[in-house]
Amino acid sequence: MRQVRRANWRLLLWSLLLLVVVVALPHLDTLMRLWLPAMGDVIYRRDSFLALLGNHIAIVAIAGVIATAIGVGAGIAVTRDWGRDFLPLVSQLASIGQTFPPVAVLALSVPALGFGTVPTIIALVLYGLLPIVRNTLAGLQGIDADVMEAAKGMGLSSMQRLWQVELPLASTILLAGIRTSVTINIATAAIGSTIGAKTLGDPLIAGIVNGNGAYIVQGAIVIALLALCVDSIFERVGCGLAAYDQG
Repeated sequence: MRQVRRANWRLLLWSLLLLVVVVALPHLDTLMRLWLPAMGDVIYRRDSFLALLGNHIAIVAIAGVIATAIGVGAGIAVTRDWGRDFLPLVSQLASIGQTFPPVAVLALSVPALGFGTVPTIIALVLYGLLPIVRNTLAGLQGIDADVMEAAKGMGLSSMQRLWQVELPLASTILLAGIRTSVTINIATAAIGSTIGAKTLGDPLIAGIVNGNGAYIVQGAIVIALLALCVDSIFERVGCGLAAYDQG
């Protein structure tokens, strides 16, 4: 219970701080000029930070849902008797997806899909698969054989064993994989701005192109706070699962 309360407080803290920063940034001109007095424009104003934050969250969330569906589905498939022969192949493909640079995925996707959000989501899905697949395999393969035999002895079908025994027991490890995947992709999504996707990478790219360090700092701070908020959400869910298991 104490861990749940701590997780709640951390989530509240980072969420409030993110909201305050996003709302306050356009009004911090004087403060930023103390750092860069010679810079002509020290506040990124081409787009609202609130709008960029919403787009960034939507892109990461869509990619996270797709990657979770594919990763968990593949992990389940190759731990069934009929799919075990494909386990090495699935593991290798997931590894290749993360080692292949997201920028290269974007470059290859743009000619076929055009600029914008879709190539960014594809790159994030490929980049986020590995931790989900690995943790799904670790969770399902780590279940005690005696537990599975007991479930069979109770007359549970294979589908019932999956939903009532395997997934609940593997949920903590599986959630850790999704948490890692989504948190990493919050930062990785910024590269989508290089091909026209509206993300929190916009001020970063504008800062690099114009040599404006203030833009870069603003984008980096918001991305970091968003990552902390999302990580806190997963921590809270994990604490809830742990408390449920103990109950």
